Amino acid sequence: MVTARDKVYSRVIAGERPPIDLQGGVVYHCGPLARRTPRGWQVISAGPTTSARLDPMQVDFVRATGVRALIGKGGVGEEVAKNLARLGCIYLAFTGGAGALAASQVEDVENILWEELGPEAIWVLRVRDFGPMVVAVDLRGNNLFQRRKTQTNAK
Repeated sequence: MVTARDKVYSRVIAGERPPIDLQGGVVYHCGPLARRTPRGWQVISAGPTTSARLDPMQVDFVRATGVRALIGKGGVGEEVAKNLARLGCIYLAFTGGAGALAASQVEDVENILWEELGPEAIWVLRVRDFGPMVVAVDLRGNNLFQRRKTQTNAK
């Protein structure tokens, strides 16, 4: 799994090729907090960032990279959800406030790419039993957050 946020998205949208093949991969909207140890990087917190703020770039990013799953916090807009589904990409919502839990599921930091982006660099993470997550946007474009909002407003 790799991390990507605003600056990575911007570079890719501007036409820069990512330094790793993301085709069929998973992108986690996260900027992990980590420390260097004698044995490598130790991720201390890896909570998700709010995905909706990336909405203006989500579809173009997925189209450019071929990513098949996005993970973040708080959902994505209705139009983005429909377009992600058309591109064969799902959106998984990770529990906000659970950065320490996410960090405990990172087995290794395999690489850090575009390091000049600082906290928004691409982190290549090997994870195990990553979650909890819910499928918030499936391949049919069903949007859990939008459905709940509609139901709540109807009441």
